[in-house]
Amino acid sequence: MHIPDGYLSPATCAVAYAAAIPFWRVALGRVKRAMNSRQIPLLSLFAALSFVIMMFNLPLPGGTTGHATGIGLATVVIGPWAAMVAVSVALVVQALFFGDGGVLAIGANCFNMAIAGSLVSYGVYRLVAGRSALGSARRVVAAGAAGYAAINISALLAAIEFGIQPILYKDPSGAPLYCPYPLSVAIPAMMLGHLTIAGLAELAISAGVVAFLQRSDLSLLRSTAGKVSHDKAAASQARPLRSLWASLAVLLLLTPLGILTAGTAWGEWMSSDFADPAVRRHIAAASFHHAAPAHVPEGLQRLSSIWTAPFARYAPPYISGARFGYLLSAMFGAGLIVLIFLLLGSFTRSATRLGSDAA
Repeated sequence: MHIPDGYLSPATCAVAYAAAIPFWRVALGRVKRAMNSRQIPLLSLFAALSFVIMMFNLPLPGGTTGHATGIGLATVVIGPWAAMVAVSVALVVQALFFGDGGVLAIGANCFNMAIAGSLVSYGVYRLVAGRSALGSARRVVAAGAAGYAAINISALLAAIEFGIQPILYKDPSGAPLYCPYPLSVAIPAMMLGHLTIAGLAELAISAGVVAFLQRSDLSLLRSTAGKVSHDKAAASQARPLRSLWASLAVLLLLTPLGILTAGTAWGEWMSSDFADPAVRRHIAAASFHHAAPAHVPEGLQRLSSIWTAPFARYAPPYISGARFGYLLSAMFGAGLIVLIFLLLGSFTRSATRLGSDAA
């Protein structure tokens, strides 16, 4: 679901950035107004959780892989606007440092996952949860439905962006310039795995963590609850976030399990893969036996090398062991995300103090 560079035309990428920027602007403004000593840890925690959750690859039908995203969970706890910021930061770090998603495609990936995913999951959560008590089982079901909806709308948008490329952009011979697969291939290829395995994983994560929070810190569910029926437990003193930070630490230690699943996510093959006969057969099998193009699409080949990530594919070049390198990448990425939010919080507080002094 992380669209690499070269699969979308520059024009498509530009439109995606243009669509994402207004949402980023509103989200940053709302988050800035809500910045406080509790909000910064929450933002950094759920951004880091999203980053780490996406490192656990799952086997999908057709021999490809996928992953959960944590978008629905982040939205239920910190709200759609804060989730947009948190997940966008995670996606930018993935693209710039690990080559997971393209730099030109950051706008598309953020729009699909951080923006559309957050808005849809929030709508589904509020609709399903209604005015039920914060500690009710209905809230758990609503969180699961929100996560399931978020990952599938994100996958559908990515599939549409993939599928319109061969319609809009062709070379003089009629060959696709970017993603070579039409909508009739891209949509079922993307949605089959996300409606089943990846979607169910997202559902389980969202519902499971919300059920845990109902027992450990019910106050974390209040900001997105809307009008709720009376719930005495909701007024209890909020507990520290230690348990969630501990869960993040455990996930970090378990990240080497994320590379046990072999295969590449659909639509994330490198340009060189199209020249490898064995990989070409795999691509065709994963694309409902729609033959891979005889040659690498010209635009895909040109744009795929526009940015070289320092730790491409979560494999630091100075580490020989793949699992240890994956673990170090997870720790570095999560730590960098936390640092970004600490700096953002410090900058916001400094700007607020300067504004107060000036007044």
